[in-house]
Amino acid sequence: MLDLPIYIYIVFFVAVFFTVVFFYFASGKSKVVLVVSLVWLAITGVLGQIGFYENTSASPPRFLFLPVPAFLLIIIIFLTKQGRELIDGLSLEWLTILQSVRILVELVIFWWFIQQLVPKLMTFEGRNFDILAGMSAPVIWYLCFNQKRFGKKLLLVWNFVCLGLVLNIVFYAVLSSEVPFQKFAFDQPNRAVLYFPFIWLPGYIVPVVIFSHLASIRKLVRGGKLI
Repeated sequence: MLDLPIYIYIVFFVAVFFTVVFFYFASGKSKVVLVVSLVWLAITGVLGQIGFYENTSASPPRFLFLPVPAFLLIIIIFLTKQGRELIDGLSLEWLTILQSVRILVELVIFWWFIQQLVPKLMTFEGRNFDILAGMSAPVIWYLCFNQKRFGKKLLLVWNFVCLGLVLNIVFYAVLSSEVPFQKFAFDQPNRAVLYFPFIWLPGYIVPVVIFSHLASIRKLVRGGKLI
């Protein structure tokens, strides 16, 4: 672990905890979803603690072993009958609430920048506007699920916009990392996510956030109810 102020670790662990919990509730309290989440966190956590991802000279870059397996699983879920049944059983309300964890994530990323572990362009002072997704999530939840003043169209547009916001920061995060195809931030690259427990941002939180948007969009396009 890096020698950082304790509040950074506390806030990050809280973000991971709520991502797991919200995703669990979104799945209808599926034990399979919970077990897969915890097992994946355990595997990547152990590898992170022994410094597996810190080797930036390996080929292929070990950093990619964090998000790639998770995104392959997302593809499998969308392509298989069992996976699509899982998606159809998800709660749009909880998938929306889940996005609020991005507020905590963006605070952590900003603190990483202060500690010179990520470039400024990855923060909300740079080219990362993802905090807007987190801040708007409670508002969208209130309007669409509590007050029910707006319907599926607003929720659908919001999911597309917020999906674009997270993909934007993923783009800059990857190309700011110490990989052979690095394009940005050579003076202060993205190194925070190579260390435990921060490996869970690209390895778990981001894939869950992206999957939640994709699942929500699929459900809304197919006429899913706001439940």
